[in-house]
Amino acid sequence: MNPTYILTLSCPDRLGLVHALSGFLLERGGNIEEAAQYNDADTGLFFMRVQFACAQLRHDELKAQMDTFAQPFQMQWSLHAQAQPMRAVILVSKEGHCLNDLLFRWKSGLLPLDIRAIISNHRDFYQLAASYNVPFHHLPVTADTKAQVEARQYEIIQSEAAELVVLARYMQVLSDDLCQKLSGRAINIHHSFLPSFKGAKPYYQAHDRGVKLIGATAHYVTAHLDEGPIIEQDVARVDHSKTVEDLTALGRDTESQVLARAVKWHGEHRVLLNGHKTVIFK
Repeated sequence: MNPTYILTLSCPDRLGLVHALSGFLLERGGNIEEAAQYNDADTGLFFMRVQFACAQLRHDELKAQMDTFAQPFQMQWSLHAQAQPMRAVILVSKEGHCLNDLLFRWKSGLLPLDIRAIISNHRDFYQLAASYNVPFHHLPVTADTKAQVEARQYEIIQSEAAELVVLARYMQVLSDDLCQKLSGRAINIHHSFLPSFKGAKPYYQAHDRGVKLIGATAHYVTAHLDEGPIIEQDVARVDHSKTVEDLTALGRDTESQVLARAVKWHGEHRVLLNGHKTVIFK
């Protein structure tokens, strides 16, 4: 079978972009299998994702020639081999529903990932990690050790060559420095009650207020807490009959599903950053 690649790009919009790219791939024996594009009228930017098979050139040769092709168009682009799963590291604290869901989906072949490590400030899930044969790093965090712990976390992420870091209910605020280092490759999940119900027990607050919708948001991590580009959101309707325990369980299910979709789309290179927003080619 011919190697399959995924090309994603963004650039200022202009006439003939699709024609030019199609011709570039055709000249190199590329057979387009899937393509999606978007023109943002507000910013004047063009976005595209192309999946294609190509046997004539190696990955490194394609990248070198693509670099030459892209320069006149001012393209920001990336090229990935589809067969190569994305290397990932997961951070978690004491709530394991998202971690458990991601590990199960990964082992079931439902996520295009290579989960290299789990990092936690608690020991609760070392046995879960062991059951999936994933290295577990216990790094307790205090106000005095935060900088040293983040340095060690980043060392692990770099040593595993992780392209994705998932904050699967990791209840520590990352420093601005670490957020910058992980820009565009760290995904967080949280309930969608923000900014109304902050704190440790948002579902208790929501129940007390009699909410009719609960939900979850997955977004890229930035230095602005919980304000990064949104990848996916979902909601579930509730009513007066639901207890706090009902809301919490439903919220956890929603969080797990939303995070899994965001991680899957990122792993398939379907998410492109568009300023403080995202373009997602599902």
